[in-house]
Amino acid sequence: MNNKRLIIILISIVILLLIPLIAMQFTDEVNWTPFDFLVMGMLLTGTGLICEFILRRVTGTGYRIALTAAVIGSFLLIWIELAVGIFGTPFAGN
Repeated sequence: MNNKRLIIILISIVILLLIPLIAMQFTDEVNWTPFDFLVMGMLLTGTGLICEFILRRVTGTGYRIALTAAVIGSFLLIWIELAVGIFGTPFAGN
C-alpha cells in the first residue's frame, strides 16, 4: 500500500475520533470511555483498509461499488448496534 494513502486514512481516523472527544468537553450527552475510542478506531481502520483493498484489487466498476457499499453498510450496522442496540445483541452493552 502506498504510504501516502495510509497516512491519509490514519489522519482521517484521528479527525473522526476527535469529534466525540471534543463533544465530551462541552456536553454530558457524549460519554465515551477509552475502550469506546479503541473499538471505533479499530472499526474505522478496518473499514478504511478493506475499502482500500477493494479499490486496488477489484477491476470492475460495478463490483467495486457493490463491495464497497457492502463494507460500508456492514460498518454502519455494527456501529448502530454498538451505539444503541437496535438488534438487541449482547454487544450493545447495557
